[in-house]
Amino acid sequence: MRIEPFTIAVPDEDIADLRVRLRKTRWPQTWADPSWAYGVDTDFLRELCSYWADDYEWRYHERVLNTFAQFRAEIDGTNVHFLHMQSPEADAVPLVMTHGWPGSVVEFTKVIGPLTNPRAHGGDPADAFHLVCPSIPGFGFSGPTAEPGWDTRRVAAALAELMANLGYDRYGAQGGDWGASIAIWLGHVDPEHVVGVHLNTVATEPNVHEAFPDITPDEESALARLERYISEGAGYGAIQSTRPNTVGVALDDSPAGLCAWIVDKFFDWSDHDGDVFDSFTRDEILTDVSVYWFTRTATSAARIYYEAAHSGTIAYKIPRLEVPTGCAIYPAEIATPSRRWAERRYNVAHYERLDHGGHFAAYEVPELFVDNVRSFYRGLRRA
Repeated sequence: MRIEPFTIAVPDEDIADLRVRLRKTRWPQTWADPSWAYGVDTDFLRELCSYWADDYEWRYHERVLNTFAQFRAEIDGTNVHFLHMQSPEADAVPLVMTHGWPGSVVEFTKVIGPLTNPRAHGGDPADAFHLVCPSIPGFGFSGPTAEPGWDTRRVAAALAELMANLGYDRYGAQGGDWGASIAIWLGHVDPEHVVGVHLNTVATEPNVHEAFPDITPDEESALARLERYISEGAGYGAIQSTRPNTVGVALDDSPAGLCAWIVDKFFDWSDHDGDVFDSFTRDEILTDVSVYWFTRTATSAARIYYEAAHSGTIAYKIPRLEVPTGCAIYPAEIATPSRRWAERRYNVAHYERLDHGGHFAAYEVPELFVDNVRSFYRGLRRA
């Protein structure tokens, strides 16, 4: 495998084109919808896109991203971009940490320092990690995939090959959203090398009533949350699982449309009381959206839904994981299963319910995320 250094360098003309497209957006005729009952509030989106066109500085965020060591390798016929940040601590545990949709490696920028160099961030150097943060094939700086078949199991196999080529014989896996499915599959396809799997999206059987006759109030609440997601919030998944190329035409052509498609999930899946800027800044949201826009990967990223649905590799259909598993349950996450519910699908070695945070945990509540990852792997280090 040939691994080459990578530097982000978006052409000036692409930045200029983005601004022109944003200023020419043809906005829908609608009414104020501050509760986002019909989807993204158009007034909110207009203000955000105006900021994106006139005030947001991609070059600044590009420089920040380029402070992290980045590489790209060809694996199984596709490009895999990844951050590789090695700890100064000699006994650091290698950890492959994978994002989901509509996320990117941008999600991890706040936690890389504390995880790789806890000594410099007020932590215990014994908790250090060597981090590998890939862009899922078809996402971001990995670029669009050129052929079908890139489901989560195939991605996991590619990452196992990457970790081996980086010289990591024993390593951990961490993930949320599709990254959680990929981490689980890593525990299946490479169990002799994966020491543990940490999840901040803990998928379980969708119906707890079939699992337990005596469900608790907390389990009833978790089930109601899942049912609300299925009935009101999962339309994007149905489209991307069946017609990703169709919606992709709009997403790859209209930056305002792409922003609406993504920011709707930042609003719906984070922990706030009606203002998504309580959880993220404008720049944090727009940097993630910009990664999809500048790499033209909205369509290919959406296809992971189609591939997983048609190959049966979606999270709750993956066989039970026997590798030691850590479950971080954030209150605004889609799935918030109880420990016994999670234990039906995972060998749960660590389970914690956090008091704040949601789907993009590393981005939204980095301190809680770091502490939870450390706690899980601390137990495995002792073992």
